[in-house]
Amino acid sequence: MTKSETDIMHKLAMLEEQVLKGEAKEIEKQHRQGKLTARERLHKLLDKNSFVEDFMLAVTPFSDFGMAEKRKPTDGVVTGYGKIGGRLVYVFAQDRTVMAGSVGSVHAEKISYVTDTACKLGVPVIGLHDSVGGRIQEGLDVTGSIGKMFFSNVAASGIVPQISAIMGVCTGVSTYSPALTDFILMVEGTSQMFITGPAVIKEVLGEEVSIEELGGAKVHAQKSGVADLVSNDDEECLNRVRKLLSFLPSNCRELPPRVNTDDDPERTDEEIGNLVPEDMRKPYDVTELLARIVDKGDFFELKPDFAKNIVTGFSRLDGYTVGFVASQPRFLAGTLDVDASDKASRFIRFCDAFNIPIVTLVDVPGFYPGTKQENKGIIRHGAKMLYAYAEATVPKITLYIRKGYGGAKQALCTREMGADQLFVWPGVELAMMGGAGAVKILYKREIEKAEDPEKFCQEKIEEYNERFSGPFAAASKRFTHAIIRPSQTRSRLIKALHVLRNKKEERLPRKHGLMPV
Repeated sequence: MTKSETDIMHKLAMLEEQVLKGEAKEIEKQHRQGKLTARERLHKLLDKNSFVEDFMLAVTPFSDFGMAEKRKPTDGVVTGYGKIGGRLVYVFAQDRTVMAGSVGSVHAEKISYVTDTACKLGVPVIGLHDSVGGRIQEGLDVTGSIGKMFFSNVAASGIVPQISAIMGVCTGVSTYSPALTDFILMVEGTSQMFITGPAVIKEVLGEEVSIEELGGAKVHAQKSGVADLVSNDDEECLNRVRKLLSFLPSNCRELPPRVNTDDDPERTDEEIGNLVPEDMRKPYDVTELLARIVDKGDFFELKPDFAKNIVTGFSRLDGYTVGFVASQPRFLAGTLDVDASDKASRFIRFCDAFNIPIVTLVDVPGFYPGTKQENKGIIRHGAKMLYAYAEATVPKITLYIRKGYGGAKQALCTREMGADQLFVWPGVELAMMGGAGAVKILYKREIEKAEDPEKFCQEKIEEYNERFSGPFAAASKRFTHAIIRPSQTRSRLIKALHVLRNKKEERLPRKHGLMPV
């Protein structure tokens, strides 16, 4: 090796050591806030010793506004690849200790490279976000690179899974890139997302609001629906990213990995039917029912605090990944409102994009009524569910637990809306409305004239259910493939999934449909 080469290698070693060591003061500040550094996060996220860094020594070319003294290697984002559970992933982690993780042109180009390369290789992209937003010192020049970053997110959509973890205060452009990805995780107390900060809001609107009230994890988990999951700290958040990824394929051309769960596919449950009250108006927790059906009771719920009247999440049946959509009678009686429709339709479309079968558990009295919902566009939003199910070509299995009334019945995937297999439990009611309501309308005059109106009503309700809305009516009209015993729900769902595993469904060619967004 020549002296020149030796000098270069010595300089390289010094630079690498400087970058990996970081600035003690900035690292301490990060730790005081209860946050890990970018490199610590990648260490926790990825399999041991699997991370390989790209573009470590990249720096911004700009020197105006004091940038010549501020610029440092990595340009505020650590990028590269590694493994999670032995599977290749591309990753980036914005580094708050370097120029506050601000997004400059080089920073944005590095993130675009990660996303574009992941698409070429067919592997997931995971972004760990902790950035103050766009770097104003770079002026107009940075906007083109930021645009490329957004374009890369859109180009990757439906090709490879994109997961974003918000791990600090993210503002402006640092929120739009995560918003274009498939899943967003946040950390309670230390992560916030908002387009415009409290200072600007106060100046423009005269409104005083804290960053937590404006864009904290609770806001996005409960009100906006932006966040899919909220964790207590960085480490829990990263563990949840790992678990979420375990349910997903690496790209749209692959099937999700199968896991040996050691749970008997023929397992029966004689008590499961007792979880559901016979009285149609009494609530129950559908997640308890799900836990009894899925492998080892392991259900990974998404958006658990948003639109609680519907449940979405991943689990496994006989080791295979399944996406579940389920009515939740504990909240709003399981009716479908604007938020529930948005939550479910987005989840359905993700499952369809990545070859994940969808199992739908239905106990729905209808769409939520009232002027507020009508004014918010329940017609348009409810139509999203109809569209999402009809568009999906993955295996779709629907189980009616207790009731399915009105248009909401179709919105949760009937046979005519594309269900490949549809089952009902013995006590189910399926109609435009419940038997009691129907009888009061259809037999209004007869009820008024009857000697014993209550007895007359009960007889007509039983007759109506038997002829028009009960399980035998559903079976005779081929609305359902079978009336199944609750105890055999798990085994019947697994049998249906196995027979549908090689399902192929082609549609007429088109550029794309027009979902009622």
